[in-house]
Amino acid sequence: MIKPKYQYINREISWLQFNERVLQESADKNVPLIERLRFVGIFSNNLDEFFKVRYATVKRIVEAGRSGKSVLGGEIAKDLLEEITEIVIRQQTKSLKILGDIEKELETKNIFLINETEITEDQSDFIKSYFAQKVSPVLMTIILNDLAEFPTLKDTAAYLAVKIILKKDDKYPTDDGKKEKRYALIEIPKGIDRFVVIPTEGERSYIIMLDDLIRYSLGNIFNMFNYESITAHMIKITRDAELDIDNDLSKSFIEKISSSVEHRKISDPVRFVYDKNIGRDTLEFLKEKMNIEDTDSVIPGGRYHNRRDYMGFPSLGREDLMYEKIKPLPVKGFALEGSLFNQIAEKDYLQYTPYHTFSYVIRFLREAALDPKVKSIKITVYRLADNSQVTASLINAVKNGKQVTVQIELQARFDEQANIQYAEQLQAEGVKLIFGVPGLKVHSKICLIEREEDGVLKRYGFISTGNFNEATARIYTDYTLFTAHDPILKELNMVFDFFETTYKINKYKHLIVSPHYTKNTFKKLIDKEIENAKAGKEAYIKIKMNSFTSYKMVDKLYEASRAGVKIQLIIRGICCLVPGVKGLSENIEAISVVDKFLEHPRVFIFSNNGDPKIYISSADWMTRNLDYRVEVGCPIYDTDLKQELLDTFEISWRDNVKARVFCANQDNAYRKNNKVKVRSQFAIYDYYLNKLNT
Repeated sequence: MIKPKYQYINREISWLQFNERVLQESADKNVPLIERLRFVGIFSNNLDEFFKVRYATVKRIVEAGRSGKSVLGGEIAKDLLEEITEIVIRQQTKSLKILGDIEKELETKNIFLINETEITEDQSDFIKSYFAQKVSPVLMTIILNDLAEFPTLKDTAAYLAVKIILKKDDKYPTDDGKKEKRYALIEIPKGIDRFVVIPTEGERSYIIMLDDLIRYSLGNIFNMFNYESITAHMIKITRDAELDIDNDLSKSFIEKISSSVEHRKISDPVRFVYDKNIGRDTLEFLKEKMNIEDTDSVIPGGRYHNRRDYMGFPSLGREDLMYEKIKPLPVKGFALEGSLFNQIAEKDYLQYTPYHTFSYVIRFLREAALDPKVKSIKITVYRLADNSQVTASLINAVKNGKQVTVQIELQARFDEQANIQYAEQLQAEGVKLIFGVPGLKVHSKICLIEREEDGVLKRYGFISTGNFNEATARIYTDYTLFTAHDPILKELNMVFDFFETTYKINKYKHLIVSPHYTKNTFKKLIDKEIENAKAGKEAYIKIKMNSFTSYKMVDKLYEASRAGVKIQLIIRGICCLVPGVKGLSENIEAISVVDKFLEHPRVFIFSNNGDPKIYISSADWMTRNLDYRVEVGCPIYDTDLKQELLDTFEISWRDNVKARVFCANQDNAYRKNNKVKVRSQFAIYDYYLNKLNT
């Protein structure tokens, strides 16, 4: 039996290893150059969110004087903070090298990133004009020396920490004879593109970072000082992003969430990143003024921070340096023309974005908004696109006299403000809003429509693994089942009843619903596989999820492995299970696929002695999803759709180009074998393309 200390991978460390896989994409020379830069941005953005949430949580444990061993998989919180910082420093160093390599390769493609020391005379005129017209009017500059209180820094912003050394004044010398210093902060403006494209010179494209454009203009900004030198180095902080919701009964839920989101702006810092070339005196001045503590992660970095902005690196019209855009396909046999209701009444359909077009969701809601037979629409909302077509369809339905109920989750992390605005807009148009269940987040992705046909109400709906967001549907892989299966939809209606009457706990024969049933239902399905394995029958489990952190479910799969059940796991992100350990998990294999699209579906397949039981779900196997959220898993009954899910899982499982293998040493090694090369995301698109032609 494995030693207990190695029985689980700590979730924070596993998450950092996931982000390392993202960073691997930026180093992969088979990934187009501009896409590699964007993966650097994704890596940086992920890291920012990690510190705001996960690091902040561990820090709270330390500050409460607790060890945290019971919730951190045996790790001691204080030691874990130090380990996280060490890993992040190592990854940041690696990311800087990768960034430098990419910039050199861009030069071979006639794309040059220049700094303030490399500007030519011809470029100087453009940059001075750009600064005067676009940057200077919105620049926030603060002289620090004489301030009684240090300004509150935003955790979404990057700053240039400026040191000005004044020329020695013989008339009024300083007491110690040293030259006087002034310190200042310049906030990098957010409303201006971080990458400024300079007019081309022949076939060459030039880009300067906004930071360097500001550095070039420092003399102009501080012209009122008789200075000897000016230097500027970037810093940024990350703040605790946990929502502390007050218990004031006089406030509405929207007011409480709004207040909590506002409080984030002044919450405790958890990370301080600085340019490693900053002067020691400047660094000490800032740390003292900002009250940086021992439990904060202090990380020396490169010249540029907020590298998440690389996600928006300009394309420059260079399609040869980006992924080829795929054309989303139609679902075979599911026509966007004519009535979707009539088609769904005949059979179930499965949409798999971005391989399939997301238009079916919008078309379904638009048809419901206009169809005189439709009486009501109920839907859950977690994250929506800007200028959401989903929202427009729901408002359109209200204007056509439909009863529209929207359960909107105001605590969707980092989308709280956007959801508050959508809630206010929907409410103003007459939509009935439900703001969740006390103590639970609503993370389910469901929609239910009631339509009067021949004097009786007929139900239609869809159940998804992802958000109803037309923007992310282009880059997130997710399944959506369209169905008129009445037993399923009756239970879907029971879920909406639960939102409105939270004391009423229903029983379900078809759906798997958190927080009351998901964990136990999956345990029973695993127990059946264990029973079959012990009886010498076929027994396997195939699971695709985003993250796997529930120690109870990990233990259950260990039990199944010991019984001889063959288990295949495809986990994009965190995986606390250690596969392939003799006597514990030798029958478990696990991989992670990180590629062009973000793998987002949750699929659960159980052999059931040759008659597979297959579910799609909004829930990962994380404690929060199993016990503290409303999640919905749905069985797939249609034989063709079951085969489709088995096929696409198998394609993902055979990936030997972008799959990394999970193991105890967490080295993120790519899966290597002598089989035919399978890059699963490209192969799945071909699979659906071939289905259309057969």
